[in-house]
Amino acid sequence: MRISVFGLGYVGCVSAACLASAGHEVVGVDVNPLKVDLVTRGLAPVVEERIGELTAEAVRSGALRATTDVAEAVTSTDVSLVCVGTPSAPNGSLSTAYLERVAEQIGRALAAGAPAATGTPAGTQVTAETSETEAPAAGAPATEAPAAGTQAAGAGRHTVVFRSTMLPGTCEDLLVPILERESGLAAGTGFGVAVNPEFLREGTSVRDFFDPPKTVIGELDRASGDVVAALYEGLPGEVFRVPITVAEMTKYTDNAFHGLKISFANEIGAICRALGLDSHQVMDVFLADRKLNVSPAYLRPGFAFGGSCLPKDLRGLVYAARRADVSVPLLAHVLPSNDDHLRRAFELVTAAGGRRVGLFGLSFKPGTDDLRESPMVELAERLLGKGYDLRIYDANVSLSRLVGANRDYIASRLPHLGDLLSGSAGEVLAHADVCVVGCKDPDVLDALAGAGDRVIIDLVRLPDAAARRAHPGYVGLGW
Repeated sequence: MRISVFGLGYVGCVSAACLASAGHEVVGVDVNPLKVDLVTRGLAPVVEERIGELTAEAVRSGALRATTDVAEAVTSTDVSLVCVGTPSAPNGSLSTAYLERVAEQIGRALAAGAPAATGTPAGTQVTAETSETEAPAAGAPATEAPAAGTQAAGAGRHTVVFRSTMLPGTCEDLLVPILERESGLAAGTGFGVAVNPEFLREGTSVRDFFDPPKTVIGELDRASGDVVAALYEGLPGEVFRVPITVAEMTKYTDNAFHGLKISFANEIGAICRALGLDSHQVMDVFLADRKLNVSPAYLRPGFAFGGSCLPKDLRGLVYAARRADVSVPLLAHVLPSNDDHLRRAFELVTAAGGRRVGLFGLSFKPGTDDLRESPMVELAERLLGKGYDLRIYDANVSLSRLVGANRDYIASRLPHLGDLLSGSAGEVLAHADVCVVGCKDPDVLDALAGAGDRVIIDLVRLPDAAARRAHPGYVGLGW
């Protein structure tokens, strides 16, 4: 396939060299003539393991060249891979200026190459852009190329693939309109559009390109996605073909979690050092648990956590850190974050408007009657405090069977629980204008099938959540 790669920074340079070495015909585009000259001479503009050898060989074989000419790059290729930067402002906001300028240039180049369109003449020079991961001063613009997609919708059209990191909505709400305005063509018919976030680590980016953990393709249409899939055909890792906004969000989710992990390990290390422990021994034990610790466990959005262990132990650990004069802002804010999530659920109920509320589920976890520090108990307590007419159903909770600390806890939080509990999910449904779903017991699911036009606030993502989202009364807590 013929590919234009815009922005010869770390992401663009590595992508260009790797794609060329995989047999594609690649044109690198950058505003900086020094970078273009380096690539033309077979030298990599960045320092990275193996990138020098790959660049030299690709240029020597004719598979890779570089230019500052946007229009020439677009019209001579099938795909434009946009790797320009989205630098951060002091307030944390991301600049899309370079992406916007690139979209304008690509759109004009498409117009110039379209049979019935007008645009800027071939030879338009790249204006100042920045390469992804670089400072704004030394960048490059991006352009696109005809998509080598399926023969149906994608054959013969150029496909613009955004690899730059951008917030959800940027592509469809900002960049696609620019491309359409400047080209006079419609996205999805006149040209293809996709978002293809990169997961390359500096220092190992070549290895990561050829052995990716996954490939994410946000596709405007099937043909656009087919083009991107063809770029990485034969590489390992699962391929996810998703809506464009989902693809945009995945990069932020990954990086946020990486930062979270590093900060978590460092705060644990600081506490261990203060307590005279070897933090690496502690983390060796932690990492050996692949069932809960290093796994998909607890990584699905849902309701707040609770129970007799997590809140208590987090408080204890933060207290120990404070006693040792160790600042642990991440760990110290886990419980406040959890409380904020509970507050979101409460606000969804108050926004629903109904005064008769049915609560399905009360224990902190399915399949148990443990009510200690259950977020459902806390939610019930807040609703009662605001005067809501509440009924509760939980198949596992019976006041007569509660004993010990469990009974003492509920007596202090919901002393009139016996008056609130109902014997069946159907009774609670009949009472409620607003149904708050905190469990997925079969009898609850059966009752909710007859919910009609009642408001359903889903805290656990019901099995039919995707279908229910079309119902005007359905609200998901985090989806």
